[in-house]
Amino acid sequence: MTLTELKYIVAVAREKHFGRAAESCFVSQPTLSVAIRKLEDELGVTLFERGGSEVSTTSIGERIVAQAHKVLQESATIKEIARLGHDPLAGPLRVGVIYTIGPYLLPKLIPVQVQRTPQMPLILQENFTARLVELLRQGELDCAIMALPLPDAGLVTMPLYDEPFVVAMPASHPWASRESISAEDLKQENMLLLGSGHCFRDQVLGVCPELSRYSDTTEGMQRTFEGSSLETIRHMVAAGIGLTVMPVTALSTTDVNESALIRYVPFEEPVPDRRIVLAWRKTFTRYAAVEALAQAVQASDLRGVRMIEADSPVRAIVDAT
Repeated sequence: MTLTELKYIVAVAREKHFGRAAESCFVSQPTLSVAIRKLEDELGVTLFERGGSEVSTTSIGERIVAQAHKVLQESATIKEIARLGHDPLAGPLRVGVIYTIGPYLLPKLIPVQVQRTPQMPLILQENFTARLVELLRQGELDCAIMALPLPDAGLVTMPLYDEPFVVAMPASHPWASRESISAEDLKQENMLLLGSGHCFRDQVLGVCPELSRYSDTTEGMQRTFEGSSLETIRHMVAAGIGLTVMPVTALSTTDVNESALIRYVPFEEPVPDRRIVLAWRKTFTRYAAVEALAQAVQASDLRGVRMIEADSPVRAIVDAT
């Protein structure tokens, strides 16, 4: 039994598909399948029910996969303990970031981080919240920058900043000259939303819950449109398709030519927002590295957000959980 084999069975249990699991582990499907069959033979049990378009985990397989999660987490902790014998800031830090934060935070963060801790390069991965949480649990990531709420996965979190939302609309829209807009106003507008899986979509639906009623209806096809990214949605707004809600940091990447086609109008009080946090496993022991990343984020020039100064150092936050 090897850690690699445990990593493979965790991936299959997560993806419910051998091909997708192999892709997530960066190996060929035959390599992954052979390794899992070898583990099953060694243990004398069947971990997965094969057949159909989706793979399911057997009852004994579920227990073994749960234990594999713990083993992978503990193995990652051993590596981190070894690193503590050296400079905790020396060596890469594996950082996850959700799609609706990365394009707007990273251009501001990286220059600050490189200047402050050049010995700690960031290995970055963008993904959905659920996937980043899973990678954290497996020890594939050290920490991640995400928006609340998060699944209850035994993670420690440190608040970084609160980010208000704004309404983006075509410059020709009748509301373009308004000083503010209420969430109630958006009920009758054609709204552009991110696709399923994006937590920001859920946050927008929290601001405008009426939009969720149209998701599976003919009227919904006329009232709401989906985009794969905030930047795609921004282009659709510029084209005059409809309105959208965006985090205020997204305004920093507005194209000069496109800016004449879009107007950004604040919400009326109370302004909806989202809280951005840094999350990591409680067993992750490079406290100085987490602290340095949090400080670099808070030193970044993110206009329009409210930075949150940490009340306690990272170690104290961990001990308090």
